[in-house]
Amino acid sequence: MGKPRAKDNINRGKHSMNPDRGKLEKGSTMRSKATIKRLHMYKNFKAKRDAKGHIVRAAPFQSTAPSGTVSRVDPNRRWFGNTRVISQDALQNFKEAMKVKNPYEIMLRQTRLPVSLLDEKRTKKKADILAAESFADTFGKKAKRKRPRINFDSLTALVQSAESNRFGYDREKDQALVREYTGVRDAISDPHFKAGTSKRVWNELFKVVDSSDVLLYVLDARDPMGTRSKYIENYMKKEKPNKHFIFVINKVDLVPVWITKRWKMILSAEYPTLVFHANLNKPLGKVALMGLLRQLASLHAKDRQQISVGIIGYPNVGKSSIINAMRSKKVCNVAPVSGETKVWQYVTLLKSIYLIDCPGVVYPDGATECDLVMKGVVRVEYLQEPELYIPEVLARVKPEYMQQRYALPDYDPTCHPLWHEMTDPAAAEKQAEVIAQPDPALVEVPTAEGGEGAPEKVAVVQEEETKSTLSRWP
Repeated sequence: MGKPRAKDNINRGKHSMNPDRGKLEKGSTMRSKATIKRLHMYKNFKAKRDAKGHIVRAAPFQSTAPSGTVSRVDPNRRWFGNTRVISQDALQNFKEAMKVKNPYEIMLRQTRLPVSLLDEKRTKKKADILAAESFADTFGKKAKRKRPRINFDSLTALVQSAESNRFGYDREKDQALVREYTGVRDAISDPHFKAGTSKRVWNELFKVVDSSDVLLYVLDARDPMGTRSKYIENYMKKEKPNKHFIFVINKVDLVPVWITKRWKMILSAEYPTLVFHANLNKPLGKVALMGLLRQLASLHAKDRQQISVGIIGYPNVGKSSIINAMRSKKVCNVAPVSGETKVWQYVTLLKSIYLIDCPGVVYPDGATECDLVMKGVVRVEYLQEPELYIPEVLARVKPEYMQQRYALPDYDPTCHPLWHEMTDPAAAEKQAEVIAQPDPALVEVPTAEGGEGAPEKVAVVQEEETKSTLSRWP
């Protein structure tokens, strides 16, 4: 008889904790190889000891060699040569390819070369201080500088500067003066205008960003540039370049088609851009968005079994409505006002795709209170004086549409400005009667019947309709 065949070192048993068992069938719910190795890591994290406490088997990566053991290294020249080599032509071609930015290109395989060395960042030129004053002339026994530096060459220049400061002094701009209280002071900013800027909301945003493989940034079709956040875009470029960033223009049913096409063409030059109309029955752009997410899921199928898609953006741009439209049923609470979503929420779209809803965030970039009201960041019922924002509404909506909606007289800019007619107490009750079957989503502040309270009621209705339906901007 011949020599018995040696046993294979790889165990092909079908035990649930065997990472080398046969290939899993399609659709199987058995543990993957990565899961089994992770469970083994949890189980074998410490050394095994006998009854006396002596180590029988050391923990992984913690064993010590016995005293006197000699360690040897293979004398191979590869230890002392270059690890990776690239030619100058290939390096130049790669450098030129990096300069061409195409938002529709996706990097399939990251190179192991240190490409960060090719990023030639602009460095600030250091001021040559030693050329102006040497170290020996500034410090030490031979220092020539005995008193503080003065920005004047002579006493005459100092006197002229003092005279100009004397005659150019403005008492109103002097903040160091103690002023008497006259009963009038600057009002404290309304805390409702800080919606979307709290630390809690930004923590929710960064949770969504860290947990997502794809980020959909939702823009309002009526004001795409106003609902963009340069801070988030720069953060994704610098800190998360491996994540896919996509623009979704929502509420395209509120603007003409040519405006939507123009904005899609402009934004597509920077990031992949899709148009969407969130509707449970007849959504627009659902097929295109679903196809894109399926392609990204199949692209990462070798690395992970499922991908997470985070949906972020300004408040009241329709993030939760997009999720409901993708699922064709209500899975997230929605409202025609901002601030409905409080925390992030996971929603299963497909077996390999998860959607993450995020509260609306606003980066404090110096936007005025009027801009925040027009963007829908602040609920109109929280405004203390809503009639103050009517001029901005009229600046964005053509007068003929306002006259047609509220049955106003002919617009005459020389005699009777339109916004004075809309806030006239006498015409307020008439305008309220003209509005037939108002939208139940509109919220009216409780005011007095007629008199001075009526313009506030009409102002709230007008501003709500401006944000929801009347959106034909010039």
